[in-house]
Amino acid sequence: MTNILRAAAFSLISVFALGACAETQTSESTGEYVDNTAITTKVKTAILKDPDLKVMQINVKTYKDVVQLSGFVDTAEMKVKAGALANNVAGVSSVRNDLLVK
Repeated sequence: MTNILRAAAFSLISVFALGACAETQTSESTGEYVDNTAITTKVKTAILKDPDLKVMQINVKTYKDVVQLSGFVDTAEMKVKAGALANNVAGVSSVRNDLLVK
């Protein structure tokens, strides 16, 4: 009987542990968080490699494969270029370009 109780307790704990990693409408699963962090890093790297863009003025956040760019750029061309660079990164489903031209 003790083994049955242990098995039941283990099953219950496993269900709660898996539920903690599950996605909800307002949050990401652990895997999605890791994937989105990788996308954010790739977008920041692409922007950093471009000599015309100032990475310190552009903030990048990713949620559910949607990249949001915010911050300030000097020209409308820079805004378009940053959006295009972000859109070309693998795994990006769309880009929300909220950059403001100074």
